Amino acid sequence: MNNIIVKNGLLGSSIVSAMLVIMTMYMKANPEKEVSMMIGFAVMLLAFFFVVAGIKQEREANNGVISFGKAFLTGFWITFIISTIYVLVWLIILYNFFPNFMEHYANMAIEKASPDEVAKVTEEMNTYKEMYKNPVMVILLTYMEILPLGIVFSLVSALILKKRQIN
Repeated sequence: MNNIIVKNGLLGSSIVSAMLVIMTMYMKANPEKEVSMMIGFAVMLLAFFFVVAGIKQEREANNGVISFGKAFLTGFWITFIISTIYVLVWLIILYNFFPNFMEHYANMAIEKASPDEVAKVTEEMNTYKEMYKNPVMVILLTYMEILPLGIVFSLVSALILKKRQIN
């Protein structure tokens, strides 16, 4: 793994990790207020701009040429670093600072549900509570928050930034 990938992965992960810490602290301090998931996804997209930066840097390091495959792999590895650090930070927060997160989240979701949806939402939240008892499921669910978005971002970036060598 080269320095371009590691550097951009760490920079992107610092953004999503800071957002995760700030949003979690806010949720814990203000349990009655809902935190918008849109803010979280917007910050994730901001962090994924380091995918673009990394692909561009890799292209410049190769005399302005990069294949789609090389561009995608560069973006994927940056995304993987960002996502993995995001998961690790969440695990630290969850198990050390906010162990009742799922209970808190479930209560918010149930309170927000319309009277017709309460039973369905309660059942869904009970399923998530059971999943959250297993650390492997916590890891998988957390990866599913961020990794698919990063992979799509890497694909689109690779398509846009690929550049063939002119003979």
